[in-house]
Amino acid sequence: MTETDPLARPNPWPGHDHPATITKPIAIGVSEDGTAVTVLLLRRHVLIGGVVGAGKSGLVNTILAGLIPADDVTVWGVDLKGGMELGPWAQSLGRLATTPDDALTLFTAAWEELNRRTREQAQRGERTWNPTRERPALAILVDEFAELPPEALDIADSLARLGRAVAVTLIAATQRPTQDATGNGAIRSQMDVRIALRVRERADTDLILGAGAYKSGWRTDAFTLPGVFLILDPDHTTPTPHRAYLLDDDTVADITSRYPTPPALPARSDGPHTDHNPDPNSALWTALTATPDGASVPDLVTATGRSRRWVYYALQQLQEAGKVRQAAPGRWHATPHRP
Repeated sequence: MTETDPLARPNPWPGHDHPATITKPIAIGVSEDGTAVTVLLLRRHVLIGGVVGAGKSGLVNTILAGLIPADDVTVWGVDLKGGMELGPWAQSLGRLATTPDDALTLFTAAWEELNRRTREQAQRGERTWNPTRERPALAILVDEFAELPPEALDIADSLARLGRAVAVTLIAATQRPTQDATGNGAIRSQMDVRIALRVRERADTDLILGAGAYKSGWRTDAFTLPGVFLILDPDHTTPTPHRAYLLDDDTVADITSRYPTPPALPARSDGPHTDHNPDPNSALWTALTATPDGASVPDLVTATGRSRRWVYYALQQLQEAGKVRQAAPGRWHATPHRP
């Protein structure tokens, strides 16, 4: 490659040229002709695959940089490397799971949220969920999807099949794009956006991009530079190489400092505000300790008068402090010591 080749060197992430929103494509890299390559994530699911050292983490960072500043999407993360990859983004994520048990809890909560949205849409007489600040989309990014426990993988399959209409997006990144790692093809078949970084075997290209992709010219086994990828989606239908933007640690720290997940969110706008208890934290604790069976998330929303996002964030903080536990799927109970 020559020095004039746009892919010869990684280009720094340029930031946003318009207010961040999930409703518009986000820029994730530079094409071989020097133009920005963008991808729309709303009502789409994403599969990212590539071997160790291919640049998967960098590409994940560019996606997070595009989503985190947007106030019409909540981002949850799963990083089963103990938070090594997504940890720097933790303060800007609505939830972050770093163990298999945490991942199952997160996906259970996502399934409950999907069903809540479905019911709400039916009540409103609307077919699709249009994201706003008050009713944000939900994006779940999983780093190393192949490590999910089977129970979480089953829920992920349901989210992929049913999430589009209610603006739930699944972003799955993996170093092992095998049949088993992606639910024997069930989840992979739901992925609208396929991004292939460097792979070792020709067959891996087909596993990421679809059967027959390699023979049709979609070949990434010869890539040598980290971050170089092919993207196949409704807006990218030719095998054009691109390279992901580079985000350094300082840029990530700057984004997360400017866009942290708020410790408390405004009261719900989709229902009456319960102002009989001015302290939502006290109301939350009262609801958690009221019955031996615990409380459901809808119960906690009603009790606190806050949004589901606020309730989930509060539960996550209490769980990390060892002060609440999930008594059953979708039900939470306080441990003996009050926070």
